Amino acid sequence: MNAGSLARWFVVFAFLVFPGAAFAAAPLDIALSADGRNPPSPQMGDRLTFHSVIRNTGSAPAQGLVAWISLVRVDAGHERPVDLEDWSALKALTRSAVAPGERIEAEWPMRLIQAGDYRVVISAVDRGAVRVVTSPFADFHVRRKPVVESRRILPVAFGMPFLLGGIVLVRWARKR
Repeated sequence: MNAGSLARWFVVFAFLVFPGAAFAAAPLDIALSADGRNPPSPQMGDRLTFHSVIRNTGSAPAQGLVAWISLVRVDAGHERPVDLEDWSALKALTRSAVAPGERIEAEWPMRLIQAGDYRVVISAVDRGAVRVVTSPFADFHVRRKPVVESRRILPVAFGMPFLLGGIVLVRWARKR
């Protein structure tokens, strides 16, 4: 038995043992980038947007595509996945079919809730997928937002004593 016939027997064997392998999912490629209008040093309460491009680089359509965003906190000692419900992010994108060569562009907005270091990634599968396809990571840092801002509190802090003092002075003057 020569090497060529051995390879053919291997393909037949693989088809019989792993019938789904012959119908492997269309190759997908995902690019991820931060929006150029995102703040350079975001803080809690800001909004960020990420853009993804999902391309079918294969020769067969990708049927039943589902793509989703994942966010992970990566601060030392606080590593954990983040529940996107709180971050108001678009959670998933679906398409019934993606033709060969077709690209799908998506925008993934989110509102920053908590300070820390984060990593975002877009993942996708189609109906025939044997594995998840992911984008490269996009890392970002969220600064803590001061709870008490001096420009908002100082007018109240200085104004209230004067207002109360004025009211007391007017009442005292009326009694005289």
